[in-house]
Amino acid sequence: MTVFRIGEAAELLGVSPDTVRRWVDAGRLPAQRDEHGHRVISGPELAAFVRTEDADPDGRLGASSARNRLRGIVTAVVRDTVMAQVDIQAGPFRVVSLMSREAVDALGLEVGSVAVAVIKSTTVVVERSTPGAGQGRDS
Repeated sequence: MTVFRIGEAAELLGVSPDTVRRWVDAGRLPAQRDEHGHRVISGPELAAFVRTEDADPDGRLGASSARNRLRGIVTAVVRDTVMAQVDIQAGPFRVVSLMSREAVDALGLEVGSVAVAVIKSTTVVVERSTPGAGQGRDS
């Protein structure tokens, strides 16, 4: 079973380790002690917590068939006469969207504004992460 230390869980959730510690101390997120006395969270427990905590970041889950929604801040907008590129930083993730300039103007997207990247794709590649680079450990 994969387990995560507090810092690893915080990195995955995009919050500070102190926030994860508060959730554990409040009983919202179950944790155990490993053989070295460090608090660890099991992968299934962390996944269950994530499913219940922030399943609908912008309150529109029932209004769309798209389920991949990443709320973030617009960090760049590059326009030409017809098209535009919009960069959004959603937690640790950079999302780049190419859209019409007309859409960017109509939405009022500008650097510093909050936006939600809604992703619907028929192809999603999933890779298993390699432990060691801030990733959970199998035990």
